[in-house]
Amino acid sequence: MTAERFLAGRGILHRGRPLKRWRYVGVFGDQLMCCAAQVQIGPARQTFWAVHLPAAGGGRSVEREHTRLLPRRGEVELREGSPGGVLPGVLRIRDLGVELELELSEQAGIEARCPNGRSESWTRKQAGVPARGELRLDGGAPLAIDALAVIDDSAGYHARRTEWRWSAGVGHAPDGMPLAWNLVSGINDPASGSERAVWVDGVPRATRRDRARAGSRRGGASPRALVTLRSAGSCARRRREGSQSRGAGNCPWSQAAPPAAQRVLRRAHPRM
Repeated sequence: MTAERFLAGRGILHRGRPLKRWRYVGVFGDQLMCCAAQVQIGPARQTFWAVHLPAAGGGRSVEREHTRLLPRRGEVELREGSPGGVLPGVLRIRDLGVELELELSEQAGIEARCPNGRSESWTRKQAGVPARGELRLDGGAPLAIDALAVIDDSAGYHARRTEWRWSAGVGHAPDGMPLAWNLVSGINDPASGSERAVWVDGVPRATRRDRARAGSRRGGASPRALVTLRSAGSCARRRREGSQSRGAGNCPWSQAAPPAAQRVLRRAHPRM
């Protein structure tokens, strides 16, 4: 399913609730981490993006970000691809001296369609998606990017008061096997048929609610979970909009697990 198919026959309002729809891409790599999103709430639109380059060679780290309530054409482009990479997805940023273009080898992902207040919501999550391309800063030399991404496509007519915690990320097991995860509480989280999943070597596996919990910013999982994420952020992005404070969730900064841990799930971005 796509967001268009889910929304077919429905308008900007459904059972008294406005449409909320977004595509969010978080990218994780040794050279850079970034996020970008296009958001719709009723007739309103918003875009935001953020880029972090870690310090290298004794230099300083680079962090740039921008949120725009009246999006401008060409600043942020998030084009959906087809599963299997036949038609790659695209993440493109042209703003504040940042020129970033990445191709996303998208997957079928996992989908969930769940009741929400008087209506319902739909989401598709992908994790461990190859993201390759180039970054230029202030017209400088191109930096080749080879990273992994998490993609969140969501649409629905959510209840007026909707709060959730979300953690998604990528990494590797001690034996080098690729791992990725998508954990949530508060939205799309029934006991079965939720959006929760762990990807092992690229294959998604659904998780039960009592075995997966998106916890505090220090990481977390239920006592019976097979893997517990305990992390400390290297940087964060926070933005206050009206009375709402949005935490590090708008951007996937690095979360490093302690060296003593016997698992090397290297990066996460909890989102409130």
